[in-house]
Amino acid sequence: MNNVLTVAEIKRRGMAAIEDALRHGPVHIVKRNKPAAVVLSEAEYQRITACQPPIQPGMSALQWLLAQPATGMRDKADIDAALAEERAW
Repeated sequence: MNNVLTVAEIKRRGMAAIEDALRHGPVHIVKRNKPAAVVLSEAEYQRITACQPPIQPGMSALQWLLAQPATGMRDKADIDAALAEERAW
């Protein structure tokens, strides 16, 4: 955590403190010497959330998992072979 602001600093300087800190990347907010939040620039937030499907009200955890894009390159046979090898020790 290199880019840190305390709640006291935010109260004192307001949005200017956050804007100054955002020039150096995500801002970690500390409250009572404990991490409380992370502030991202709008561009960084959009980059992170761009490839995720939207969460719909009433969506179950299973529905959310199934809606996630596939990231792996292994097929079922590769996974089964790796699991069999791990279990054979």
